Amino acid sequence: QMQLVESGGGLVQPGGSLRLSCAASGFTFSDWTMSWYRQAPGKERELVAFITSATRLTKYADSVKGRFTISRDNTKNMVYLQMNSLKAEDTAVYYCKGAKGGLAYWGQGTQVTVSS
Repeated sequence: QMQLVESGGGLVQPGGSLRLSCAASGFTFSDWTMSWYRQAPGKERELVAFITSATRLTKYADSVKGRFTISRDNTKNMVYLQMNSLKAEDTAVYYCKGAKGGLAYWGQGTQVTVSS
């Protein structure tokens, strides 16, 4: 059974950093494109960043470029999101997603709150 479990969220002050982790199991992780999405209250879920399987191509939303870094460790079946220089507008539930072909699976989400 495919499973994605996020961790690492929490409360952080503006300008601070957090590192989100997503643990994958039940599928051949290295074959899947992995992404981070977020959803703020009252807003649509939006793509934050993705990293492809073999080439490890990365792409970021304009709002996080230069502040966030997505990475993956195929030996540990993990994907990470390093978030620096956090802003209040980064407050959201962050979701991990795995995709391959027409298939997609989501984690349960982890809350990130940026507030003083």
